[in-house]
Amino acid sequence: MIGRRTGQTLLAGGLLLTLATGCGVRPSIVITGRPAVSGPSQGIGLYLLRQGELVLVLRPAKAQGTPDTALALLAAGPDQTERGRGLTSEVPAGIAPVTSEVDQAGDLTVRTASAARALSENAVNQIVCTAADAAAQAGLVVSFAPVTIVGPDGTRPPQPCPIK
Repeated sequence: MIGRRTGQTLLAGGLLLTLATGCGVRPSIVITGRPAVSGPSQGIGLYLLRQGELVLVLRPAKAQGTPDTALALLAAGPDQTERGRGLTSEVPAGIAPVTSEVDQAGDLTVRTASAARALSENAVNQIVCTAADAAAQAGLVVSFAPVTIVGPDGTRPPQPCPIK
């Protein structure tokens, strides 16, 4: 019993000594940095594909783009850096020129130079999300509006972006 008390006393004394001497970390001055970045990002949002899933990519730009600008960039496909990150697109290059318009009811229509009805589901989703995002960023629509795609072969019904 006496040995146990002695061990506890030594342990308590050692802890007290450690606390009294500190942990070995020296005090330093306060290191300040710049304020965190805030506000909207500058760029044009494009919806590309990674392993078949939609991914929002922000392309650098000095000013916010229009839906037509965003759709032209989408039709051009991923740039070298994006391809290196495994991003692809199913939007055919022949779809350009692509134009968009918002009617008085706030409905967004995209007109393509090539067949709209033959587009894959992924290509339709890329166009719809890219156009709706750009129109919302430009203040043309209140939020992600459904998009109607019209081509020389006919019209696809209005469709909302599957991700928001």
